[in-house]
Amino acid sequence: MPNFSKEMNEKEYEAKLLGTPYPKQDPYGALSMPVYRTLAYEFSTAEDMEAAFCGRTGEHTYSRITNPTVQHFEERVKRVTGAYGVTALNSGMAAISNTLITLAWSGGNLVTSRHLFGNTYSFFVSTLNAFGVEVRFCDMTNPGEASEAIDEQTCGLFLEIITNPQMEVADLAQLSEVAHAKGVPLIADTTIVPFSAFHAVDFGVDVEVVASTKYISGGATSLGGLIIDYGRFDRYRTPALKALAGAVQSPFHFRLRKEVHRNLGAYMTSDVAYLQSLGLETLQARFERQAAACKELAEKLQSLPQIQVVNYTGLQENPFYEVSKKQFGEYPGAMLTFDLESKEQCFGFLNRLKLIRRATNLFDNRSLIIHPASTIFGTFTALQRETMNVKETTIRLSVGLESVDSLLEDIRQALV
Repeated sequence: MPNFSKEMNEKEYEAKLLGTPYPKQDPYGALSMPVYRTLAYEFSTAEDMEAAFCGRTGEHTYSRITNPTVQHFEERVKRVTGAYGVTALNSGMAAISNTLITLAWSGGNLVTSRHLFGNTYSFFVSTLNAFGVEVRFCDMTNPGEASEAIDEQTCGLFLEIITNPQMEVADLAQLSEVAHAKGVPLIADTTIVPFSAFHAVDFGVDVEVVASTKYISGGATSLGGLIIDYGRFDRYRTPALKALAGAVQSPFHFRLRKEVHRNLGAYMTSDVAYLQSLGLETLQARFERQAAACKELAEKLQSLPQIQVVNYTGLQENPFYEVSKKQFGEYPGAMLTFDLESKEQCFGFLNRLKLIRRATNLFDNRSLIIHPASTIFGTFTALQRETMNVKETTIRLSVGLESVDSLLEDIRQALV
């Protein structure tokens, strides 16, 4: 088994995770946090109710705001990441939208890359823009360009740690220096490499957004998202956050929990939190197997003559290999892409597969494959896809738990 250890080794990760205490002792001694499938909570007195609703106690009031099962899931993530605060929501897009609505304001701007997941791009250029937030695109691999795009009205610098499907990797430490020198937070979508193996805060990331639907759910059991705030940034320009400076450790987390997530109503449900809390317990074991298989498969795919190019940042030939290795180690996730000669060849190949599933999603226990240009980016114009570097010849593969030999054989027989 390859060595994935960094500052916090896997034994420490698992010990912290499995040792996370319940906020209250379970009367039956249950080892797994029970599912509190309830909306409302009863109080002994009107005074107790007032104290809870006014935030003077930590008691639950309504499950759109907090729930014991979800809270335990959040505490487990907080414990293993060392975060100041964690908020669990009902999808990765909910995590992104809650984060940006907490940070942005009408008349402000967000600096980001064109190399974004389709719905993230749409949320930025359509939804946020409709509320008066300008989106400024730049090359995240050029810190100087990012620096020039930031001004006094910038609410944050946002990127994906490995872009999907372009597989671009920016230097997070350099971008963090740029962002902090300009007085804005660095926000990163870290879904592609889980926090059990990659510690974003070590590279200057202030807020992580994660689609917990992926690795964490434990085999595509449920939709979920996480906002992980490290509480190390307090120089926000957002008017509502500026007013909180000095009063709380993290203005961002305070506003998110006290206002934004309550008003948007996207909090995670107790059933999902239960499933994803169980998924956390096997997260690192599954990631190790999937990521190691992905790298081995990427190496073998390079020898197949029908494949034009294999894109995996763990390959030494990859242009992002060095920065990827510095940030993620030898195994940067369980997703790769490869190119065939044409869209027609891509479709023919997909239709001949027998083992690998034609389905969207990432990091399921099953290996999943799609043609990004006609699916995730299918409603985008040809010009939009071109500016985002989404090619009609690219296929995306998320490697599951099947053996490398079985996956390779299926790919071989589908290539003609």
